[in-house]
Parts: sequence; C-alpha cells; structure tokens
Amino acid sequence: MRILIFTALIVSLIGCRVQDPNQCNEVTFEPDQDQLASDLTIIDQYLNTNNINAQIDESGLRYVVNNPGAGSAIEPCEFIDVQYTGRLMSTGEVFDSTGTRPVRFNLSEVIPGWQIGLPLVNRGNGEITLYIPSVYGYRDQGAGDIIPPNANLIFDIKIN
Repeated sequence: MRILIFTALIVSLIGCRVQDPNQCNEVTFEPDQDQLASDLTIIDQYLNTNNINAQIDESGLRYVVNNPGAGSAIEPCEFIDVQYTGRLMSTGEVFDSTGTRPVRFNLSEVIPGWQIGLPLVNRGNGEITLYIPSVYGYRDQGAGDIIPPNANLIFDIKIN
C-alpha cells in the first residue's frame, strides 16, 4: 500500500536537523545550493508553462495558497491532520494520496518542504499547493521506486 510506504518515508527528516532538541522551532535546512538552483529553474519553467502564479518563500519554495484557513497558526512540533495528494512534477504521476481521509503527522517529522510550507496557512481548512525542490524533498536519494532521485514534487494539501 503506497500510503504506508510514503508515510514511513516522509518522517525521515531528510535534509533537516533541530539545533536544540528543547527548541523544536529552530529547524535549519542545508540544501545543496547548486541542486537548489537547478530545481528552481525546472520549477519556474513548470509554473510558467502552466500559467501558475506562485508565491516564493525566502527558502526558494514556490507555493499557492488556495485557502488561508480560518483557524490557528501551525507551529513547529505540533501534530496536524492533513489530506494530501503528492505528484511528481516531471510526469504528473500521483505517488501518494490520502483521498478524503485525513492523516496525522507531527510537523517536525515530515520532509523539509512541508515544514517550510505548511506554516504558510492556518488550520481550519487551510489549503496550499507546494512546489517542492528536490533538496527539500528526498534529494538525490529518492524514495525507492516511487520517487526518483532529485525529483521535484507537487503537493496539494488541506489542513483540517
């Protein structure tokens, strides 16, 4: 079952470390800058080709807020209930989806792209589309035969 495989992989914290275990909100990401530049070129071409007007986070992550949400802000180390669909940018292939059933994650235990992007919306039906560079996803390691190395990802996410 793909969701179980992806859930196990998403909690692996690739490319992320907490500076002080008692200060979970001090998360840093150390992406390979050359790979990030390459990823962003591909992502920007994708956005331009598909006429998508995405916002740009200071990290380089591209995103579109579809609904800012009506609830409280999402903080590091909190558990969040989400529904999502993950696609490969290169092919559009869906590699994982929760469908209409939400799943629960601790924000500190997901890929860096989610840690950067999800706090950009609130709980209470916040919806966001993340265009995640490979350096904030599964980097050059990929995820088995599901996600190839250096794959840029698209996630449509709803925060319950």
